[in-house]
Order: sequence, then C-alpha cells, then structure tokens
Amino acid sequence: MADSLSHIAVLGAGAWGTALALAAMAAGRRTTLWVREDDVLADIRAGRGNRFLPGVALPQGLAVTGDLGEVAGADALLLVVPAQALHSFADSLKPHLRGGTPLVICAKGIEKGSGKLVTEVAAEALPGAALAILSGPSFARDVAKGLPTAVTIAAKDALAARLQAALSGPAFRPYASDDLIGVALGGAAKNVYAIACGVVEGMGLGENARAALLARSFAELSRLGEALGARRETLMGLSGLGDLVLTATSKSSRNFSFGVALGAGEEPGAALAEGVDTAPALVARAHAMGVEMPIAQAMADLLSGTLPLGEAVLRLMSRPLKTENK
Repeated sequence: MADSLSHIAVLGAGAWGTALALAAMAAGRRTTLWVREDDVLADIRAGRGNRFLPGVALPQGLAVTGDLGEVAGADALLLVVPAQALHSFADSLKPHLRGGTPLVICAKGIEKGSGKLVTEVAAEALPGAALAILSGPSFARDVAKGLPTAVTIAAKDALAARLQAALSGPAFRPYASDDLIGVALGGAAKNVYAIACGVVEGMGLGENARAALLARSFAELSRLGEALGARRETLMGLSGLGDLVLTATSKSSRNFSFGVALGAGEEPGAALAEGVDTAPALVARAHAMGVEMPIAQAMADLLSGTLPLGEAVLRLMSRPLKTENK
C-alpha cells in the first residue's frame, strides 16, 4: 500500500511541517517540502537549516520548492498551514490539484466566524477531494529528532491504511481511523483547555485544581463530540485525550505557556497560541449544537477581555452542583 504513495509533499515549512517532512523521509518516502517564505527557502537551499526549527539538520535528500504547481503532482499532500488560513490556501491550491490525490490536513483548530472544523473547511473549499486528517500528541522538535511518536490518521475507506503505511517509520507510528470529526475536534479543543490549565498554573492554584480542570475539560470535549457524531473511543485515544494531556501539562506547549503567562498577569504574545482563535469558535459551535461548555466559555471571555482573571475561577467554582457524568 505504501508503494502507491511513494512521493509525499509537505505544504508548509514551519516547525511542524518540517518535522513531518523528516518523518516522511525516515519512512522511506521521496519527500518535497513546499516553503512559502523566500528567506526560509534560501536558507534551506544554502544548507543553513530552517529558522522555524533551529538546531535541526535537514538532510540533502529533502527537496524544497516555493512552487505549488511543482508539488501538486506528488502522490499525497500534507497540508500544514494554520487553521485560520486553510480556506484561502485551499483556494490557491485548487487549480493545481489532480483528481483523487490524498490531502492530509495537519492543522489543528476551528475556523473563526464559521465554527467549522478543519476537515469541514477543506471539504467545502475542495469538494470531492480525498481528505484525511493527521493529529495526535506530537511536539515538532521531538518528531524532528526521531523520538518515538504516535499519531492518528483518519480518512474514509482504505485511504487511512494507505497513508498509515506510507508514513510509518522507525519512530513515527500512525494509527488508522475513519472518524474525521473526532480527530479534528480533539486536535482543536485541546488548545483551548491547554490555555486554561496554563492559567491555573500561572495563578498558582495548585496541582489539585489543574487535575480537576483537565478532567472536566475532557468531559466538555466528550459532550460536544457526542453531539457532532464523533466516536468516544476516538476522543479517548491519541488525538483526543492523548493530545490534551500532552498540550495541557507541558511548558513546551505554546498554548500551555501562553496560559501560564496570562495567569501570572503578564502580557503573552498570542501569535502562536492557536487556542486564542479557537476558543470563541469552539464556544459558538457548542452553542449552535445546544452543548454547554463552561470552561471553554470562560476562556473565550477571559481572552476577549470581558471576564477578569480572578472572576474566571470564581465563575467555574460557583456553578450549580451536579453529578459527575454531566
């Protein structure tokens, strides 16, 4: 199955895109990395590495290009662009695509305004495309260094198994699924809850509070997942609970670190914390489905400035008492 996907193109040369390109090469695939930034492209070609992944040597066998038309002929395309830019990028890619080429969404988030998951955004922008999504507990630097990592690849029919075989390597293990909704939702929501756990850390509220918040966050995620048709076993797996635990407990996580700074009363930069844009979109989607998500709502209000930091915890702790399964 892997032989039919011998050429992998990774579209997006940030830290995660570059790490995935290295994983594809380690799996024995011919790999091309599409680079948007001219200076990054020049640095890679000159052997100076990628400023988005400093200190990581890039092998000479990694092909790089700034031409979308050049990479569109690959056997599978990994789209590693931010969730909020996915629709516009798909519009740019569409004229170059061949029918039936697998498109693997590697972004995590929910589109602002529409409240759509990344798979829904891609399906709308590229109707009829062979879509898949890759997500799971994975820091780019660990993947780039060849440290053991397991992720989920979701797609319909036999495509997930084909992609799984093509990308599996000595230290990169994909698990196949057909639950695109569950994988997309888990990857998006965990960033919001990682910020919340960081806020608890930054405020010095203790490990008991953080553990409780993490558990109740997963309960919220599960409620929305059920309403959207995601399978519970997906949310309990790598792309749901696994990614949530990693992102909400490690200072290597941009979203957790953002929350820590916010909870400490600092002014964190929001550019790389995906959960900032995802929080209001997640809440809007939950409201549309009639699902209550008090933690996500508190984070959306805190991030918008409508809820003071101290009152966020008070709001959550003063909610009506209820049984744990609600």
